[in-house]
Amino acid sequence: MAPIGQTVPATTPDAALFRARERARLLPDCLVEAKRIANTVISGWHGRKKKGIGENFWQFRPFVDGDSLSRIDWRRSARDDHTYIRDREWEAAHTIWLWASLSPSMMYKSQLGLVSKESRALVLMLATAEIMARSGERIGCPGVMEPIAARNAAERLATALMHADISSDLPPTGMIRGSSDVVLFGDFLEPPDDIIATLQPLSRRGLRGHVVEVSDPAEEGFPYAGRVEFSDPATGRKFLSGRSELLKDEYRQLYFARRESLRDGLRHLGWNFVSHNTGRPASEALVSVHMYLSGQPGRTEGSR
Repeated sequence: MAPIGQTVPATTPDAALFRARERARLLPDCLVEAKRIANTVISGWHGRKKKGIGENFWQFRPFVDGDSLSRIDWRRSARDDHTYIRDREWEAAHTIWLWASLSPSMMYKSQLGLVSKESRALVLMLATAEIMARSGERIGCPGVMEPIAARNAAERLATALMHADISSDLPPTGMIRGSSDVVLFGDFLEPPDDIIATLQPLSRRGLRGHVVEVSDPAEEGFPYAGRVEFSDPATGRKFLSGRSELLKDEYRQLYFARRESLRDGLRHLGWNFVSHNTGRPASEALVSVHMYLSGQPGRTEGSR
């Protein structure tokens, strides 16, 4: 539930068209922001790249005895007195499946949040795509974009999202196979047992999973007092509280109990959980996701 006037009810006749237009308007800015924070996070870091047999350029290095003469880059070597080899990236690409919930509740933004939950989820999704694509991984979005290995994967994903009809909290999973990571961004306000039941088949198939819960600071703190009318953005149902401050303690107890239940359920699946609110910089959550995907979970800071 959210204070009325800050979301568009999904039950209105023009809701689907409105949301499609809003997403199309939002995505270009999200892509720009995603590239900015991706550059911040991976500055000076070369990811999982390593030299090997492939098509994409990785680096120049000095020629040493034993290197094939056919790999010498004569144009680069002509610039100075050294002979250089043109190394290529290793192409044992992994598949990273990304999904951002675009359900009606994700449109919520309080005065305490920097952006809406939807905007933050899209930025994190596209930034993850940008980072992992630079590392040579295949990027896909279930039901939206088949996995691709391309440096412009984030741009192609943003374009695909502009034309996609996404309203469910969790993605279709039938096409997710093989050695893959699944990264989910959303508010995950559904009952934790239902979420775990949906994800359990993926865990049984050996897929690694990472869930990023995006919340608004008001959802965590409940900073309301006096007469407040709350509205469910999915159904349009309303609840009027005459003294909303009396609800705070019970609300927060239930809210954080739900989060802990989800965290525990994911832990039993062998999946990772990151909680992030829109009052914090997006880079914090991105660092956590990045480290998990890079096999360095001990260095994460946002998985609190």
